[in-house]
Amino acid sequence: MLPTIQIHNLVLPTCKGVEVIDIAGIIRIKAISNYSKLILANGKTLVVAKLLRWFEAKLPADQFIRIHRTHIVNKNFIQQCINGKTGAIKMSNGELIDVARRKKVFFFQRWYNPVMKIDKPIPVVPMLYLCCTNKKAIMFFTT
Repeated sequence: MLPTIQIHNLVLPTCKGVEVIDIAGIIRIKAISNYSKLILANGKTLVVAKLLRWFEAKLPADQFIRIHRTHIVNKNFIQQCINGKTGAIKMSNGELIDVARRKKVFFFQRWYNPVMKIDKPIPVVPMLYLCCTNKKAIMFFTT
């Protein structure tokens, strides 16, 4: 079995030259068309000509989660999860980021259980609820 290599730095070409970024200092990455904007813990931002899928392939999956087609977040900087129809997360720098409806289950699975290797979201089994009001029984499914 081949040993796995953990990367700690990313070497990124920018308009000013080449930047070496410590991955532990990345709060989130936002897609801007064919560019990506890195928001760093030291307050700086960096725009590079790379797609989010490139970052998904390079960054460790146990630390970074893609929560939307435009966002990858570092789990270590998530402060709060706001539940709702889609949901949102509050990052340590105070930013609120929406979680896509289709990625919500996947996000919670990865956030709560980081050891699990998940390529696709585990299907959620609908729950049957019985509601009795005024001598009428109403059954409905929820996910």
